Amino acid sequence: MRAVIQRVTQAGVSVGDEQISSIGRGICVLLGISVEDTQKDIDYMVRKILNLRIFEDDGGKHWSKSVMDKQYEVLCISQFTLQCILKGNKPDYHMAMPSEQAEPFYNDFLQQMRKVYKPELIKDGKFGAYMQVHIQNDGPVTIELEPPASTTDPKHLAKLEKQQQRKEKTRTKGPSSESSREKSVPRSKDDPSASSGAEGDVSSEREP
Repeated sequence: MRAVIQRVTQAGVSVGDEQISSIGRGICVLLGISVEDTQKDIDYMVRKILNLRIFEDDGGKHWSKSVMDKQYEVLCISQFTLQCILKGNKPDYHMAMPSEQAEPFYNDFLQQMRKVYKPELIKDGKFGAYMQVHIQNDGPVTIELEPPASTTDPKHLAKLEKQQQRKEKTRTKGPSSESSREKSVPRSKDDPSASSGAEGDVSSEREP
């Protein structure tokens, strides 16, 4: 799951000529759902989004109050394109959860938001529709948020294992290529660097 959270003075979403939702001061949350997301990810994201301290307190101190502290509104928009992976210059969305699964998952996310915070202050767009989202960013302040990767996730473990294998291959290639390069370069007896001391080591010259 990936969220782009923007602090706004106002925001709204329309489908065609119809305005679906609008808010005043608060946050606009663009949410991309992944095929790997679980209920734990919903719980984490809801907690973080609602407690993110991106507002001032009454004394003007920055980064000290959350949207719940200020009793501001939240506009949530489902946006599968946040799960984009580029293949060359072409966006690929195979990591986005299919719509027939993503819609109930997104509704669970909204339900959890309304359970934790005031339900009348949580607004959303129209899932799967072609929307026009109007955002008046305040600051601008934009935060990207993702849940931590689970180390017990088999896909994540496989990915880490492949990365480790690539690192080991790189290490084994490094020294062998260096040694072969050294063997291929003949050294003259007059070459001072051919001495038993390390190149640049002048400690032997200082000893009596």
